[in-house]
Amino acid sequence: MRSAIHDVFGEPQDVLHMKDAPVPQPGKGQLRIRTLLSPIHNHDIWTVRGSYGYKPPLPGAIGGSEAVGIVDALGEGVDAELLGKRVTAAGVHGTWAEYFLAPASGVVPVPDAISDEAAAQLIAMPFSAISLLEFLSVKVGDWIIQNTANGAVGKAVAMLAKARGVHVINIVRRDAGVEELASLGIDNGVSTADENWKDKVRELTKGASIRAGVDSIGGSASNDIAELLGEDGLLVSFGTMTGEPMQISSGTVIFKHLTIKGFWGSRVIGSMSADDRRRLIGELLTYVANETIILPVEGIYELADISDAVTASLSSGKAGKVLLKP
Repeated sequence: MRSAIHDVFGEPQDVLHMKDAPVPQPGKGQLRIRTLLSPIHNHDIWTVRGSYGYKPPLPGAIGGSEAVGIVDALGEGVDAELLGKRVTAAGVHGTWAEYFLAPASGVVPVPDAISDEAAAQLIAMPFSAISLLEFLSVKVGDWIIQNTANGAVGKAVAMLAKARGVHVINIVRRDAGVEELASLGIDNGVSTADENWKDKVRELTKGASIRAGVDSIGGSASNDIAELLGEDGLLVSFGTMTGEPMQISSGTVIFKHLTIKGFWGSRVIGSMSADDRRRLIGELLTYVANETIILPVEGIYELADISDAVTASLSSGKAGKVLLKP
């Protein structure tokens, strides 16, 4: 089968190449899925670089961790009704190929109302977003703030929060980012290109306390979020775009009684009860089907063009996910 493979860790556009690999055979409790579309996520890129929590065995590692496809083979003990179903799966390995394996218990059947383009990116980022909202323990009428708001998770958080009646301040680095968010119906966008952007935040909240903040940048950006939180606020580290440690004033933490936590989706989702997982996936499917949540696509690339696809995914200012088509 055609696959996007790397034999060493390194920059994805340099080390990934298309190569034939054996078609995998499902084991007990597994099913095989014929890939329709698979997204390129940031954590996929970090995995190829060798800088993520999961390091695949080399050589011959197939990239990708999420995809939508058609179930075409079943392992022992798997419900026969799944055969031929269109499903989506995340937290798996080797989806940048014509076929991949997934645990039958982890796939989500996709309703007809949801397109392949949306289904391909349905779980990893949007489900992380809805899990993050649960983690923040915010309620209707509360305010939260997030940076990198025009990223995949940021957009999903903004749309989900709005649907739940939670107000969000959406921080971006460029004025064009505010326009991009507005085109998706996401309001309260603020660009840090304006030197008075913090005053703009305070104007938008009209003095209301900001209950929680999500930092995906690190460095001094962490302190920017901390300074805007209200007393007893929660600051969550979701990522580190700069690769720098969080730089937060101890005075801000002490005098506001702030709580600082990390959020790793794999751990949070892995420890989630089956009932909560079903509830949140059901909510997510409803919102995507009725377009309360929009999952835009920047472009679709063939596996043979994996280097171009990764370059597009790494480019700044992209409007949506880059998807691979086997």
